[in-house]
Amino acid sequence: MTAGTAGTAGEKDGVIVSVTGLAAAYRVRGEDSPALAGVDLRVDAGERLGIVGESGSGKTTLALALGGMLPRSCHLSAGRIESCGTTVRGAGGETADAAQLRALRRERIAFIAQDPAASLDPTMRIGRQFSLAMRAQGTPMTDAAIDEALAAVRIERPDEVRRLYPHQISGGMAQRVAIAMAVARRPQLLIADEPTAALDAEVRTEVLGLIVRLAEEHRITLLWVSHDIPAVRRWCTRAVVMNEGRIVEEGPVGTVLVEPEHAYTRQLVNALRAEGTEGDGR
Repeated sequence: MTAGTAGTAGEKDGVIVSVTGLAAAYRVRGEDSPALAGVDLRVDAGERLGIVGESGSGKTTLALALGGMLPRSCHLSAGRIESCGTTVRGAGGETADAAQLRALRRERIAFIAQDPAASLDPTMRIGRQFSLAMRAQGTPMTDAAIDEALAAVRIERPDEVRRLYPHQISGGMAQRVAIAMAVARRPQLLIADEPTAALDAEVRTEVLGLIVRLAEEHRITLLWVSHDIPAVRRWCTRAVVMNEGRIVEEGPVGTVLVEPEHAYTRQLVNALRAEGTEGDGR
């Protein structure tokens, strides 16, 4: 870890993320629309945590807040955020400066977005993008090393793919490239926000398996934002359920997403049972 004293403390107690009393709202047409209301969250090193809930539940807002990546239209009104040893927001409202946030996102947190194409520059060859991303972190990579990273996400003929532009590859392959770039940085925390939403079912299952395998192999803590309860239950160790900006239930996936206690979680699980999709993991 490279976060000084704060990072050392986080490493000792195994806490990667600590959020206390977080409140946030989006400014819409001159009025505040609440997004988070008093959220408390702890993520320990090595966890695979799934944050589930319907659209608008606040799960993506929470994930973005961890890396100081919220859009200007969203403001935090209360709470504390500690991510990978960096105080993103203090209890008194003080925030990390731009340099600290850049270092956090460059060295300790990686983010995989919903749309794989949007995360890649359409004007730049894949190998060039990979090289620049790693150079910014202070870890230059040779073409052979990039090929190895692409092969690790099961891309065939990586030396050819490295020379292509994003529009020349499929959505599934573009997401594999994004995963390879994220994992190559060896972050402490990998945040995946609906990383397979744009993919078909078969590719989705394979890509999710890749993310989990690589996270385990490199001891990366995984925070996965999703509305796909069966897949979270299959791949994650712990689940957090969000509704209207609050965490309504959390615990082991085998408990929360199988025999839930909260009425909202029961509603989600029962809907899956009615659809007959409870156990497909897709």
